[in-house]
Amino acid sequence: MHLVSEPAILYFGTPVVLISTLNEDGSANLAPMSSVFWLGWRGVLGLAAPSQTTQNLIRTGECVLNLPSVDLVGAVNRLALTTGSDPVPPGKQQKGYRTERDKFGTAGLTPVPAHTVAPPRVHECPVQLEAVVEAVHGLADDDEAIRGRLVTIEVRIQRVHLAESILMAGHPNRVDPDKWRPLIMSFQQFYGLGPQVHDSALAGIAEHLYRSPDVDRARLAAQAGQMA
Repeated sequence: MHLVSEPAILYFGTPVVLISTLNEDGSANLAPMSSVFWLGWRGVLGLAAPSQTTQNLIRTGECVLNLPSVDLVGAVNRLALTTGSDPVPPGKQQKGYRTERDKFGTAGLTPVPAHTVAPPRVHECPVQLEAVVEAVHGLADDDEAIRGRLVTIEVRIQRVHLAESILMAGHPNRVDPDKWRPLIMSFQQFYGLGPQVHDSALAGIAEHLYRSPDVDRARLAAQAGQMA
């Protein structure tokens, strides 16, 4: 039996991402979020418009999307109620957030230089995606009560860093899903992935058939940067 329901949120389970950006003074900001999905080498991020991360993304046009594994849940949780904004936006004040400028120190994580963008990568995260902003769209702009509060930001991946520990043996460009254990957020709680439940028909499709032209574009951008 199904019941008609009105849950306040519809977070049915998405991966946690630590987004690193640069503040106006050049310091690094690090923020956890989970409203994200990928298509090819593009990502779509759902963010609150007033947040420091959003403002940094719009101003600088670049970021690193760092994906933590389940063993980094403590570090992520230490960032959960912090913001780089000062003063704290009213909506976050109501939820108990505090201003914190040293996000890496608070989380106990290590910043390392990126190759193609200015914000640092998170050394401890097994997946680090350097990205540039391609488009910013308002969300729910048709509703006066929400207009201006939420945005979706499309980013294009420029360089991918993967820990050897999650790669498929003999395949440096393939992640082994049996080794990769992403941190998942579902209805405000942390979870990890369980074992594979069934063979997938899609797994019979050669992975290279999904390869995006953005991969070649990223290579060219990296080469241009090295020659500059």
